[in-house]
Amino acid sequence: MTEKAAIHCDEFLPYPPARVWEALTDPELHARWWAAGDVKAVVGHRFTLDMGPWGQQPCEVVEVEVERLLRYSFAAGSLDTTVTWRLVPEGHGTRLLLEHTGFDLDNPMGRQAHQGMGQGWPSVLRRIAPALAE
Repeated sequence: MTEKAAIHCDEFLPYPPARVWEALTDPELHARWWAAGDVKAVVGHRFTLDMGPWGQQPCEVVEVEVERLLRYSFAAGSLDTTVTWRLVPEGHGTRLLLEHTGFDLDNPMGRQAHQGMGQGWPSVLRRIAPALAE
């Protein structure tokens, strides 16, 4: 039986949901805090994220609720995981919730990716606010 695992992170951003949504869906802004790629909030849109030393990762948008939710497959054909971003208005800002699911812990690559991304995602999320402030 294959054990699947998830990573959960959240970050409060002192920006309204519309501005945080831009960080997730504007390719130029997205490249400043995470990875270059032709990301768009359109169900069925396929794009590739340039993850540098981890290579080109194919993705496909599977669910969109403008300024509320963006879900896409991540690393199809290798990790076969799903990234879900949820935006929740909070005070004068937005709580950004990340859920990265589907890591196969029975597979050495899946186990290594889960561990590495589990440690890496919090620092990636901390780069969003400075990118939005530029």
